[in-house]
Amino acid sequence: MSKLLVVDLTRGDIRTQPIDPTYLRDFIGGSGLGVRLLWDQLDPGVGPLDPESPLLWITGPLTGTTGPATGRFSICARSPQTGLWGESNIGGFVGPELRFAGFDGVLITGRASSPVYLWIHDGHAELRDAGHLWGKADTYETQRVIKSELGEPTCRVACIGLAGENTVPYAAILADHGRAAGRTGMGSVMGSKRLKALAVLGTGRIAYARPDDYKHARTDANKALLEENLTAVFRETGTAGAAEYLQMLGDMPQKYWTQAEFERVGAISGAAMTETILVGKSTCHGCVIACGRVVNVPEGPYATGGEAKGPEYETIAAFGSQLLVDDLALITALGNRCDELGLDTISMGSVIGLAYLLFDRGKLSAADTGGLELRWGDARPCFDLIDQTARREGFGALLAQGSRALAAHFRAPELAVHVNNLDVPMHDPRAMSGMALVYLTSPRGACHNQSDHYLVELGNAIDELGLPMTERLQDGGKARHVARHQDWRTVCNSLVMCLFAAVPPSTVVKLLEAATGHAWSVDEMLRAGERAWHLKRAYNCKLGLTRANEKWPHLLNQPLPGGGQAGHVPDVELMLREYYEARGWDAATAWPTAEKLESLGLGFVNA
Repeated sequence: MSKLLVVDLTRGDIRTQPIDPTYLRDFIGGSGLGVRLLWDQLDPGVGPLDPESPLLWITGPLTGTTGPATGRFSICARSPQTGLWGESNIGGFVGPELRFAGFDGVLITGRASSPVYLWIHDGHAELRDAGHLWGKADTYETQRVIKSELGEPTCRVACIGLAGENTVPYAAILADHGRAAGRTGMGSVMGSKRLKALAVLGTGRIAYARPDDYKHARTDANKALLEENLTAVFRETGTAGAAEYLQMLGDMPQKYWTQAEFERVGAISGAAMTETILVGKSTCHGCVIACGRVVNVPEGPYATGGEAKGPEYETIAAFGSQLLVDDLALITALGNRCDELGLDTISMGSVIGLAYLLFDRGKLSAADTGGLELRWGDARPCFDLIDQTARREGFGALLAQGSRALAAHFRAPELAVHVNNLDVPMHDPRAMSGMALVYLTSPRGACHNQSDHYLVELGNAIDELGLPMTERLQDGGKARHVARHQDWRTVCNSLVMCLFAAVPPSTVVKLLEAATGHAWSVDEMLRAGERAWHLKRAYNCKLGLTRANEKWPHLLNQPLPGGGQAGHVPDVELMLREYYEARGWDAATAWPTAEKLESLGLGFVNA
């Protein structure tokens, strides 16, 4: 990894820039490398949607290799949703194609005078007019049109929809078969730059330092993956395969976090999808898991008209159990509408769920929604709400501002379930207490992809990392395990390797060594993850983050009477005290201590 494509949209200037090799050694790649590259450009006075605010697409040393699960890359910028560090991780084939085309990342600044897309092909790049796509084409149509006009049906396209064009703070970037960089509003940053898409085609090959060693390590890893129970679940029933089990434990939320159980969860589970509308599977580059769902709803009001993307767990929970909806075809249609318009389904579904709760409690009425009645179990109004949000029209103009703004507008700020305005994903920390720390301390707001510690609490211990299974309702004594798991997931997000790939750390060392030619150890990888985690923390503190930002949502502080989490609320103050001590953070300032930064080679942070 060595070459960055640098694009100034204001001037129309395109050039290449080498990546400092010491950055690669210290931060590996992906979002870890991303925060180091963006640190020197951080100016708290430059807002996320200002032309000067940089947007970085960055791969990792395993992106585009032959596996395992190495089709992902990261998109990084200051988040318009949170105002803090933003990163989103996307699968499919765009990241590998970028490396095949000769680039390890794309750094984008400025704002085009009119809509454009960036065409990257075998070491070359050019800007092309996108005025005919702006405001007219959804994300799937945009991909088709660009491929057609380039005359390159095999090129890969990542693009924004109407939500990104209108800078909705939780706008997503879509590619391939509904693969999304959904969280923290990276699509909004693209929209602010009038950048509709990146199209990429490459015929090059990834250079391995030791190709035979990599081949052997990759083969062993893939064989082991195919024997994993998690792989079998994801492959056969998708990410929603464990929905019924997760609800039994109290992990799957219902009725916007206010109900313990949903008796109809079986109708919307991954197993139900497999038995009814599933017609195929989709996968990312270099992956044997194939968790993507291809469905066909042949008839009815939500007929797909052929093959379509099937919803994953987060979407099923957001538009299903959170709204008490048991219609899988309807949930599929809502998820696909979000994809077409370029909206993060977690945040969009959560904002709508909050609106339903406000309606249910008499905080808002049909007069506020433009005549729409928001009743639990009826998701039909959601189509109008989604469309209005993407266009910032009517009630959607308020929904587009996010949960915090919606709740504040109706004088019920305590009802919005978010951390730093990033909506809590669909794993309830009252059932898996480690997730409380994950949400509170994640650099991008409430996020389960900075650490899916709930899997550890479900029994997926990682012995090589000293991560034991802990009692899921235990609060004290868990902080250091959460911190270590966060460091490990930061490594995964730096490589970039899919979190669903349960590859042993020792095998990851072999893959990284064979790919780069540098000697590594598990401890050195964890150190790189810890270094990147602390730099992201410093990035946020420089933007004004304080201890007050780690505010626990009021609704999650209310115990539910039944289900697998009955009566439990995490003791977040105890957990945070232990976490700050484990991390070496100053409890008064929220900054990592100077000693901690120096020990990680981050002395420049205080320079």
